[in-house]
Amino acid sequence: MAIGRVLTDRSVSMRRLMREHVSQRLVGALAKWHGKNDSLAKQEVKKAHEKYSVEKILEKGIACSTNIVVATHIAKATHPDLKAKVVSNLNIRFGDLPARREIGSHLLPQGKSLADTTGDGAYNSAAYELYLLLDLEFEGKSLCDWLLEEDRDAVNAFADDAENDVEANLLASNYVALLSEKVSRPTADTKTKQVFWLIADDPTDDAGYHLLQPLFPSSFVHAVHREINDARFGEGNKAARQARRDNFPHDQTYRDYRNLVIRKLGGTKPQNISHLNSERAGVNYLLASLPPQWDQDRPRQFLFIDSALSRFRRFEGVDELVDGLVALLKGNPTATMETRLEREYIERALGQSLVAFGLSTRELFSPGWTRDVNCLLPLSEQLWLDPERVELPLRSDCHEDDLAFNAAFEWNGWPAEVAHRFGNWINAILFQHGIPVGDAEHAQWAKQAIIDAEWPARMYGHVLTESERQAQGVAHD
Repeated sequence: MAIGRVLTDRSVSMRRLMREHVSQRLVGALAKWHGKNDSLAKQEVKKAHEKYSVEKILEKGIACSTNIVVATHIAKATHPDLKAKVVSNLNIRFGDLPARREIGSHLLPQGKSLADTTGDGAYNSAAYELYLLLDLEFEGKSLCDWLLEEDRDAVNAFADDAENDVEANLLASNYVALLSEKVSRPTADTKTKQVFWLIADDPTDDAGYHLLQPLFPSSFVHAVHREINDARFGEGNKAARQARRDNFPHDQTYRDYRNLVIRKLGGTKPQNISHLNSERAGVNYLLASLPPQWDQDRPRQFLFIDSALSRFRRFEGVDELVDGLVALLKGNPTATMETRLEREYIERALGQSLVAFGLSTRELFSPGWTRDVNCLLPLSEQLWLDPERVELPLRSDCHEDDLAFNAAFEWNGWPAEVAHRFGNWINAILFQHGIPVGDAEHAQWAKQAIIDAEWPARMYGHVLTESERQAQGVAHD
């Protein structure tokens, strides 16, 4: 610090925060060389001590702040020759992304130092250490935010050796330049991946396209890499893996990622792509996308349950449709055409999903799977999900059961009973959410199942309401 300039207690606290952070970074860097005394270890330990000091980080960081990009989604993973000031990279706030069912960057925690640094490979690491300093939180804001507000204590904490305030302000602005946009508007390059997306009616009109440029989700890839590496090499999962092999009880979950593929970025110089890519030594895991190998001889997921509708709730898109119906009805919407159309859309979609669920189940398992002694599904659902069982030869030891199954199928009452159970299932869900339901709602759900189930209408006749069933003494499955 220059003579005559005195830091306030608040500036000292900021500086202390920076030193504590750098000290932790040094401990992490030295951990891999603990217990080693060879020449390589000594050399790396010396380099770590030289690298991890606040003064050295600020000195190296300011030298590259205008040429390095801080980003969560980088372009250089597509082509190593892309320049940071020529092509767009994105530095997004994960909390601002829309929530989606798919796994992606929107699931990363907000407020964490998860961005990457990319640009000139020789300086990516130096820029990354400066970025981590700027991203430290103090009094509810990052140090970078305090610098942008020209907070005098923050400026002095970063430029404590400046001769005067003018020089200190200049230094602070140069540090903050690391996080500034290097490209003023979205810009692509011929070396990047590009998709021309037609937005006009005439595909021969060159002006009728949007140019899409997919970017590499570096932050998300790094988070996935940490999770997979912890599962592969972490001590906790190692113990769980050994317990599984030895068939011993263990109190932790065992995680395993099989059939992984490694995609290397950067060749022998992964640092040329980005700093996080360098930390991974260029390794980027690709999860297996093989189709599942179903056990068709023993459909365990449909055994030991009293209704297949409990599995239907997990069928693709059904849970979201049910949640949407609950939200709509709990909102007590006004009786408008818009409300009616929205409800009818959900009703039809649920009916269509019921059809798709039945078709997928029939295609998934071999005919006769409902003969398993552990199949507890009601007869109507067995007939619905395993209709080709009627074509199998009768079993000598279960002759009467097979005859009864075939007779029930020929009687054709099972579609109406499945529709009835479907109506009861939806009513039960709505009732659990405090939504009053009765025969009218039940009839509506059951009717929708009949309309959309692609079963011949002659099979049904009239679908009884709950009160009609009780009056006629019709028993439940």
